[in-house]
Amino acid sequence: MAKIKKEVKEKYIESEPVRQPITETIETNYMPYAVSVMVSRAIPEIDGFKPAHRKLLYTMYKMGLMTGHRTKSANIVGETMKLNPHGDMSIYETMVRLTRGNESLLHPFIDSKGSFGKQYSRDMAFAASRYTEAKLDPFCTEIFAGIDKNAVDMVDNYDSTMKEPRLLPTTFPNVLVSANLGIAVGLASSICSFNLGEVCDATIAILRSPRTDTEKLLDILKAPDFPGGGYVVYDREQMRKIYETGKGSVKLRAKYVYDEAENCIEILEIPYSTSIEAILKEISDMFKEGKLKEITDFRDEIDLKGFKLTIDLRKGTNPDTLMQKLFKFTPLEDSFACNFNVLIDGAPKQLGIKGILTEWIRFRINCLTREFNFELEKKNTRLHLLLGLGKILLDIDKAVKIVRETEKDDEVVPNLMKGFDIDKDQAEYIADIKLRHLNREYIMNRLADIESLKKDIATIKEILDDEIKMRAYIIKQLMDIKKKYAKPRKTLIIQSDDIKEFDKEILIEDFNAKIFLTKDGYFKKITQQSLRGNSEHKIKEGDEILYELEVSNKDELMFLTNKCQMYFAKVSDFELSKASELGIYVPKKLKFDEDERPIFMRVNPSFDENQNLIFVFENGKAVRVPMSQYATQGSRKKLKKAYSDVSPIVSVIYEQSDDPILIINSESKAILIKPSLIPVKTTRTSIGTTVFAMNLKKNQKITEVLTDYEARYPEAHSRYRKLKIPATGVLTLDKDISSKQMKIGEK
Repeated sequence: MAKIKKEVKEKYIESEPVRQPITETIETNYMPYAVSVMVSRAIPEIDGFKPAHRKLLYTMYKMGLMTGHRTKSANIVGETMKLNPHGDMSIYETMVRLTRGNESLLHPFIDSKGSFGKQYSRDMAFAASRYTEAKLDPFCTEIFAGIDKNAVDMVDNYDSTMKEPRLLPTTFPNVLVSANLGIAVGLASSICSFNLGEVCDATIAILRSPRTDTEKLLDILKAPDFPGGGYVVYDREQMRKIYETGKGSVKLRAKYVYDEAENCIEILEIPYSTSIEAILKEISDMFKEGKLKEITDFRDEIDLKGFKLTIDLRKGTNPDTLMQKLFKFTPLEDSFACNFNVLIDGAPKQLGIKGILTEWIRFRINCLTREFNFELEKKNTRLHLLLGLGKILLDIDKAVKIVRETEKDDEVVPNLMKGFDIDKDQAEYIADIKLRHLNREYIMNRLADIESLKKDIATIKEILDDEIKMRAYIIKQLMDIKKKYAKPRKTLIIQSDDIKEFDKEILIEDFNAKIFLTKDGYFKKITQQSLRGNSEHKIKEGDEILYELEVSNKDELMFLTNKCQMYFAKVSDFELSKASELGIYVPKKLKFDEDERPIFMRVNPSFDENQNLIFVFENGKAVRVPMSQYATQGSRKKLKKAYSDVSPIVSVIYEQSDDPILIINSESKAILIKPSLIPVKTTRTSIGTTVFAMNLKKNQKITEVLTDYEARYPEAHSRYRKLKIPATGVLTLDKDISSKQMKIGEK
């Protein structure tokens, strides 16, 4: 025994591990699971239902809940488990969404009693199934029509003990009327709901003319319609994209009224894609952060009358302006992402509106064909039996005599067949007639149905043989459904052009302040009141203040850096600080590149082509670039290659007039020139290929450029002024005097 164990152990240790290619693993293990999730769980079919919905509704249909009283939801859940092997809670949650009480559907399928929660609230929980009651809504007659006439395939349930429909033979395109969301493996479906009347009209248009284009459909099927109401912000181009591709986004807005007497806003309907809890959270966060100073209180006032969210306003608040702000920053304006993935013949397809309606028409024609064939067979059988009955009308006594004189029961049918020249089915039918019905009146009444049956059979054959008549039959059904069940739109349409976009400037508090920018890149925004308390600035050793300006908090800023880049910001982007603080480090705030620092700042720059920036470089060249070259589209925050990097920049000056500028080189020689002498270049990176502002000798460079020079160099106008460029510099007076003094001292 020990020897056998040893051999088995050695064989096990020496055997190679089983290897399987990853592609084979995915194909054999993962793909069946993925397909199962798509087909059997998450993606709706052309009838507009997922398997869970279909199993539940069919169970209720078989329970006889189309009529009569409601039954406890727990009974329905228990019966559904014969078709759906999932837990009772998942079945009940599926049921909740289909109820009238939950308000998830434009046309609910279940007439409910009790608390079933609300679609617009994630915290308003539904009651347990033992407390609630339900039955099928009369609207369900349209989804079960023909199900008992072989309209659809019946398949085995999960344990092959019952039959269930593979699809439901809906008489209208329910796939577009009932909103449906589902997430499969690597695939999702998100189908918005449309108004039943508009869907019927659009389907009729395609039935009459299969070439109906998207433009025509856009005019008929105007936009999605959601049970929660509110508004669709209509963008025809975006809607066209959804209708053609089945993918896109629909913008939704809440509906509100202003109660002037109570000075409050009442929000009565919200976007289908959000919840009251999500809205309240955003409003609460903004209120705590001080971003909603216009309101004093807000509360959930949902009651038996329906949805209501109330916002109390401060005196003097403009309600429309406040709502613009709330639309911008809360889910009171939200989007429904459309992704029309539908299972067609067991395979997922992304279809546009026309594609879905075309597939539904094909599906509906197939259902009706099967239903008519069922009826045709049934009526032919009935006609055949009645024709046999008609043959005994001529001699009822003979029929009675044959039955009476036949000795054995199993010889009655053969004897009737022989006596009246009829087949077995006809003879069986006659033999089963009660003795009391073997009279001329009964037989004449039955035979009166023959002509009616012949007409019905002829009509059915005409419809089956002519697709135009089949389409006409569907059109009539759709018109009847529209007349009986259509409701006005719940979600109203507003044009995107009519919406006033929220202006972010409303959020910016307007006040005056003083700003400071240091050479090392530290920025301070200080109120006048704070400066009066302490005006002594704290700065790093070796740093100095380059700019000191009075501004408004709503002003705009432009920065140029030593890395040839331009940055745009607003004064409001910077927090308030104090003189006793270092301030905000601009390179970090505006996300400068490494070793990048600001060298120039301008408040409210004008991008007029008559305004220029003057750039002076170490190599002696200078150039003027029009401000129009720095105008950007939209809210751009950064502009690269703002000026040339051929030579290091010495100074940037915003040209406001033709007042002279003083340029000084490394040998303390200076020139005073008017900006108009410097050439204008319309290319930002140009530094003037031929013209120098100042003549420089080898190893010399420009070190300083001044616009406010008179206090330091009072002799500038008389000593350094030049009328043309390039110009040779004159030794500054302080250096000239120093030089002369040294020479005298040497003598």
